[in-house]
Amino acid sequence: MTSPRSDSKVKAKALIKGLAMLGVLALAVYLVRYAGLSEALDTKWIDEHVSSRGMTGVILYVGIAAFFSAIGFPRQLICFMGGYAYGFALGALLGTIGTGLGCACAFIYARLVARSFIQNKFGARIQKVDDFLSRSPFNMALTIRFFPLGSNVITNLLAGVTGIPAIPFILGSTIGYLPQNIVFALFGSGVNVSSTTQMVMAVILFIVSTLLGFKLYKKYRNQAEAMVE
Repeated sequence: MTSPRSDSKVKAKALIKGLAMLGVLALAVYLVRYAGLSEALDTKWIDEHVSSRGMTGVILYVGIAAFFSAIGFPRQLICFMGGYAYGFALGALLGTIGTGLGCACAFIYARLVARSFIQNKFGARIQKVDDFLSRSPFNMALTIRFFPLGSNVITNLLAGVTGIPAIPFILGSTIGYLPQNIVFALFGSGVNVSSTTQMVMAVILFIVSTLLGFKLYKKYRNQAEAMVE
């Protein structure tokens, strides 16, 4: 049984990891807004090929988000750029659609193409994932996305070779992505809005979403820990 001290370490690790990423992005926002380094941070490409091209740009962004999240690129950065390109609300929505599609792509790839390779590589770990997710694929997927455990892309691949149905897992994952996607899209939109309040709101929302995720994690703690060992 996990001790309160262990719980505190897990919670602290998640908060520190996320706040460190927010700190790096805050530096990026500062460099873009005040130091004239937008080209070095490649926001110019986003301006020219995504945010200024209407529906074509939307489709391009969602496609890029799906591809890069499917191969393991941090979805927080994807949503940060979505917030930069489209503002907070639309950026969060498009980022969530893209990362949800990325989850679906990795899941389907594992199930239809790479089953044998993944089974050989991960062995008994697949059974742990199956045991955890099969109880309630939607709720369990929601839990591990609210309070991220292990690698996002590996979780998607391992889930793909279990016997769980695809739709509840993908929907649970997509909705579970939403809180942090909102946070990072809000942060990204701050590049174009001179508002420190917006940055502070993003940090507060991140802390709240992490603590909410931790409550879900504690509810299913034993099964979750077994899954990511």
